[in-house]
Amino acid sequence: MVHEVALPDGRRYPIVVGGLQALPEWLDRIGLQRGRCLIVTDENVAALHLDLLRTTLEAFGWLPHALILPAGEETKSLTHLSQIYDAALAWGIDRRTPLLAFGGGVIGDLAGFAAATLLRGLPLVQVPTTLIAQVDSAIGGKTGINHARGKNLIGAFYQPELVYADPTLLLTLPEREWTSGLAEVIKHALIGDADLFAFLEAHWEVIRHRAAELLPQLIAQAMAVKVRVVVQDERESGLRAILNFGHTFGHAIERVAGYGRFTHGEAVALGMLAALWLSHQRHPELPFDRLCSLILKLPIAQPLDGLTFSLLLDAMQVDKKTLASRLRFVLLQALGKAYVTDKVSVGELQAAWQFVLEMRRLAVGT
Repeated sequence: MVHEVALPDGRRYPIVVGGLQALPEWLDRIGLQRGRCLIVTDENVAALHLDLLRTTLEAFGWLPHALILPAGEETKSLTHLSQIYDAALAWGIDRRTPLLAFGGGVIGDLAGFAAATLLRGLPLVQVPTTLIAQVDSAIGGKTGINHARGKNLIGAFYQPELVYADPTLLLTLPEREWTSGLAEVIKHALIGDADLFAFLEAHWEVIRHRAAELLPQLIAQAMAVKVRVVVQDERESGLRAILNFGHTFGHAIERVAGYGRFTHGEAVALGMLAALWLSHQRHPELPFDRLCSLILKLPIAQPLDGLTFSLLLDAMQVDKKTLASRLRFVLLQALGKAYVTDKVSVGELQAAWQFVLEMRRLAVGT
């Protein structure tokens, strides 16, 4: 299965859903010259899949050099960015050396930013290994690292030459990472594809258990939402902001809780509940219970202790999704139709968070 990102200025690149063994053929198709390549990955992915990637590339005449970094959100830092720079320059790369980002969203963002800035730009190939990366973060060119004041505050838009997603890599994901990805798939359905939402509802139990026969369709359909948005708004000047549905609260939850307590998708799922409540206040015709029901099927076990509204509001104020000091929220007008507004009061935000707390209380039965 192949999508194509065709940007208005003529740049284009393929997004492929297929087995890892065919990756070298696609590297040839996009015109990369066989030789050295730098693989940036993390210790978890390396233990499971690096040998396969390395031997696959070597069989086609590539000379891969792998840099293995710690796993986790803390790796999206200036320290580890510098580590990539040091390894790449010590190895003697040039501007033709592809950088393969082989991992989840953290590795994709970090390695992508390294590719954007090393020698003023290396060919970037995204090889995402998590569901959240395959359907979302690897597509569209957003790269970056975190700062003490917030997530992704240092970064660049830098499009890859290729995104290559192997569904079988998802079978080794820890359960929480799979859940995290499903939250992003639900997000894509809510903002851009009512048919995908119906597909999720109809096949939820088998999807939740990672039925291999449904994975390619699930990934391709969720990818398509991201592709449609990116080709219309590469740099998040308008439409692309709808991809942040659930993220204003979500990023605040991650920051207040401390990166690592919640996965990104878990935090976004909670943020989507708040965004749905805000949406329903403005659009009573929205099928509110139906939409919330699917999100509430995600198994999120982490308690919300310590996540007071005042702390969340403070965290939201430093989020990138502000305009002239006003918080911007992505809301739903209907299933599959999202928009951005800055007309949300603090009182509404507090009520939305109370709704999330109540839903969690009912879910755990306390």
